[in-house]
Amino acid sequence: MVTKAIQTPVNLNSDHFYQNRYDVYEYLRDHEPVSRGKVSFFLNLWLVARYEDCVRVLTDPRMIRNKSKITGGGRLPFPMPKSVQRLAISMIYEDDPEHRRLRNLVHKAFTPRSLRKISGRVEALTHELLDKAEGEVDLMTAYSLPIPVTVIREMLGVEQRDMDELRNSITALTDGLSGITILKTFFLDMPKSTRFIEKMIERKRAEPADDILTGLIQAEEDGERLTQDELIAMVYLLIIAGYETTVHLITNGVVTLLKHPEQMERLRAEPELMESAVEEILRYSGPIEGTKPFYPTEDITFSGVTIPRGEMVMPLLGAANRDPRQFENPDVFDITRTPNRHLGFSQGIHYCLGAPLARMETQIALKTLLERKPNLRLTVPTSKLKRTNLPGWIRYESVPVSLG
Repeated sequence: MVTKAIQTPVNLNSDHFYQNRYDVYEYLRDHEPVSRGKVSFFLNLWLVARYEDCVRVLTDPRMIRNKSKITGGGRLPFPMPKSVQRLAISMIYEDDPEHRRLRNLVHKAFTPRSLRKISGRVEALTHELLDKAEGEVDLMTAYSLPIPVTVIREMLGVEQRDMDELRNSITALTDGLSGITILKTFFLDMPKSTRFIEKMIERKRAEPADDILTGLIQAEEDGERLTQDELIAMVYLLIIAGYETTVHLITNGVVTLLKHPEQMERLRAEPELMESAVEEILRYSGPIEGTKPFYPTEDITFSGVTIPRGEMVMPLLGAANRDPRQFENPDVFDITRTPNRHLGFSQGIHYCLGAPLARMETQIALKTLLERKPNLRLTVPTSKLKRTNLPGWIRYESVPVSLG
């Protein structure tokens, strides 16, 4: 029962929301399951909080991502540089049949052989990182972050000498998307990142290799290949989704286990529970709490509230994943939970293409860490861990730990 005063309409970018998110979610599910909200001072939208309604938003073909199909105008809410506009042709902003064409082309680059190769590399990398880490470290910089950064570099075939530029691109794309820094990101950092990606693509066209970027360049579907702009958008997507989701899934997983030591000790004793443990981490504290906006092609009613055609809608996955209508004892972290039909990787046609990769990296990272560091502990109280204020995400700024 929520006892704190909840401020509505909910501002997902406010301190009040960040400090009280689960109370807000409970209030919305019980009292305003479909409500007005905002993600910034100029972007208003509808928020959907209950599990069943969120599934409908994610799977109803009348809910689309490309709003220009409804409005006839641009896809973005205000004018942007071309480097930012290219993101709007990413498959995460597309609907079928365009989405299916792009997804099929990308899927050809994610072969089982590629993932098996990456699996062995991730396992070796986790041991290399722990060999170098001693004493007190920041889990993010010493462990969680280097794993997906290295995987992305090797997937795309980025040469070691280009790592600094790749890191700069990743930082610009993932840390500069909130507050006033978003203007610097859009108008300065992203054009630089686009030029870097264009050089990578040009090099791969001239010198094909056994990597996913070459696979994307060469992939065909019914005689069609990705255009230059689609390639650039796809690399952006791989960097943001492939890196950002995994680094925070690993970090959130470690923090959640440390907050629940009895569950962590059971996982150490029964490593065969790792798969279900990662699924419960995705439900209980997964990094993605909201999706890119949807737009109804006609007036649609959810939980008695009608959302008008063409208005922006965000399903709150974080609220859905704690909905007692779907999950028994939803606020309890249970690594044996089954069934566990969480929405941590979304659902429907926009279900995360990289979900198997993120799951694999996280399972290996947690397994190695728990095996090799039995005295792992936080060096600050959990209340002192700082989260980054970014709408739709649960991310920590740093996680100081002792490796024992």
